[in-house]
Amino acid sequence: MKTDTNKTNEAAIIQVMEAYYFKGIYTGNVELLGRAFHKDTLLFGDIKGQPYAKTLEQYLNGVADRVSPKDSAKPFDCGIISIDVINTIAMVKARVKMYEFNYYDLLSFHKLDNRWAIVNKMLTHVDL
Repeated sequence: MKTDTNKTNEAAIIQVMEAYYFKGIYTGNVELLGRAFHKDTLLFGDIKGQPYAKTLEQYLNGVADRVSPKDSAKPFDCGIISIDVINTIAMVKARVKMYEFNYYDLLSFHKLDNRWAIVNKMLTHVDL
């Protein structure tokens, strides 16, 4: 049974995901995308079998240097698969399909200064 606090926290996390994370990725707006993250976030995973490790700054620079999914006119699809909240931490499993990639993201959130932010991102590409 979910408490009202968990519902409120889930709603706040969904807001971060939709207004900053997904929208920032889609439009290539790194200022918007950066608002989803804590400044010290690290990103790890693999892309088509190749190891991936970046700081938030490196990640945002990469987003800034590419053609956004919106401007590419290629299909883009994203969504939240699950959210688990325990006190001031949460885990979001999400998917982002863009370009030739089918990403699955595991995003660790922490509520700091009354604001939910991604503190770690793990990602992988899965063939369709």
